[in-house]
Amino acid sequence: MKTSIFNLSFLFLLSTILFSCSAEDDGIYFNENKEVVNTASVSYSDIEYEILDLVNAHRADLGLTTLVNLNVISVEADVHTDYMIKTNSVNHDNFNKRAENLMTNAGAKIVGENVAYGFSSAQGVFNGWLKSDEHRKIIENPSYTHFGISTNTNSQNRNYFTQIFIEK
Repeated sequence: MKTSIFNLSFLFLLSTILFSCSAEDDGIYFNENKEVVNTASVSYSDIEYEILDLVNAHRADLGLTTLVNLNVISVEADVHTDYMIKTNSVNHDNFNKRAENLMTNAGAKIVGENVAYGFSSAQGVFNGWLKSDEHRKIIENPSYTHFGISTNTNSQNRNYFTQIFIEK
């Protein structure tokens, strides 16, 4: 009898351990340097929220689904924004690495990116992206389901922007 109770207890404990893993977002990812990144601490500025809102309002006006903001995307965007400031250039350098990270860490199937600098407002950068065919196509791509944003300012108070879109 003791052996039966022990075996049942052991099986219960083992099954609890094996089947209690969750597929939900735990907020922990690895960046391109293999450093642990805790996305639970991601915060957004007013201009970032405004850009996200402008994109979703535009998509809704076109009858497209609105996008879900995902912190892990914003972490990738933030790394790139800081890189652009450091190199004093607006670019898509290392885009393939960001896309790979998002495929691994966010389940992305496709990834798109818009970058900019120098705009002083959310409306300004958003209008600039809409005036560019390539940037507008990314914003209006019906396949995208999630997005993230990063803005940061260089030492001359010029804003740099990275917005990344994914399809999950």
